[in-house]
Amino acid sequence: MVMDMGRDAEQGVVELTYQPVMGDFVGALRERNRLRKRGWVRSWAVGLLAFAFVLNAALSAAGRDRPDWFLLIWMPLTLVLLLLTPRLQARAFLKLAARNGTYRATVTDAGLTMATDNTTTSVKWAAQPRYRETKDAFLTYSDDKNASCFTVLPKRGLAAPADADRLRAILDRHLARV
Repeated sequence: MVMDMGRDAEQGVVELTYQPVMGDFVGALRERNRLRKRGWVRSWAVGLLAFAFVLNAALSAAGRDRPDWFLLIWMPLTLVLLLLTPRLQARAFLKLAARNGTYRATVTDAGLTMATDNTTTSVKWAAQPRYRETKDAFLTYSDDKNASCFTVLPKRGLAAPADADRLRAILDRHLARV
């Protein structure tokens, strides 16, 4: 068994085993939003909506303007929806992922293979040529403008802390760090 692990280390093979959790998808979606060309729009929209709401409420309270009840009701609801969207999306991803049970990912120089209780999927590096590392995970992304495809490789799924360095080395060899 020890000899096999040595051979795997030489060949650049890293294995992960994990159960997906909400934080995996929240982190992946947050980082994806930073990669997207229009990712800044949500941040600015939240700020502008908050400013418009405070301005409208202040003018109404000062008696300078009649309160616009439509704006006073719908602006906070829109703000809350914009702020909750990533968590709602992550929750939907988690529901889909949880149906598949335990995830077993094998990362090699050829690409990565995800196996679950129900499916097996292989991804070549050309399909997801970019990656980001966070405190909790390695995230691979497609190179389209919306980064529509992504894979989460949580660090908690690694067998040993040294595997994070080996995984980082494989990703650095084949993907662009963004």
